[in-house]
Amino acid sequence: MDHFLFTAMSGAKQIALAQHNNANNLANASTTGFKQDLNDARSMPVFGPGMPTRVYAMTERPTTDFRPGGLISTGRELDIALKKEDTFFAVLDKNGVESYTREGNLQITETGLLMTGTGLSVMGDGGPVALPPADKIDIGTDGTITVHPTGEPEDVTVVVGRIKMVKPDLAQMQKNDQGLIVPKNGQPLEPSGEAFLVSGMLEASNVNVVQAMTTMIDLSRHYEMQVKMMKTAKELDESSSQLLRVS
Repeated sequence: MDHFLFTAMSGAKQIALAQHNNANNLANASTTGFKQDLNDARSMPVFGPGMPTRVYAMTERPTTDFRPGGLISTGRELDIALKKEDTFFAVLDKNGVESYTREGNLQITETGLLMTGTGLSVMGDGGPVALPPADKIDIGTDGTITVHPTGEPEDVTVVVGRIKMVKPDLAQMQKNDQGLIVPKNGQPLEPSGEAFLVSGMLEASNVNVVQAMTTMIDLSRHYEMQVKMMKTAKELDESSSQLLRVS
């Protein structure tokens, strides 16, 4: 009886984890540059003394779907999107560690730092990008930032830096607990000359809302099935105990 109960219990646990992951995807369906997470599960035998007679469900390490989202035209000079799906912008995460993202809705702080919409410093080839007061900002396809400084003649432009872009091997990348993409070996990546961007556009999330909703319903039904199996195991156990008392 414990075999039956153990299988149903582990299945319910893993389905609940998958549901949590799917709910996070849905919550980020409108987040710029978001990449949805994928889950897989497989059966694993329980090893111990004697022969392995129990099997439990185990969720594989979540993977990230790196397929690009659609491009949205905004016309805003600080909105940028990457042309290739295997390229990223470099940013500093909340712990000051270089990480990577495709979130291109940039903004400038009062101190001139270039930040993402979620408040992460955008990295240049030599460190965080800082801009002087300017009347106009232009971001080239190679990430070069050119500004028309405030108070200068109209024909005066200054190159103030270049956004660091990378083109990693996606098989060696993973998502961290802040939702940023990082190398599995933890080492910063070198800038790539093969990464290009377009300004005045943003990349939408690659979450398919209809598919995510369908997955949510499917997972809910599977969870209910596992709970019913646990209840059935309890009823069978109670019936067996009653028969033993009668005998």
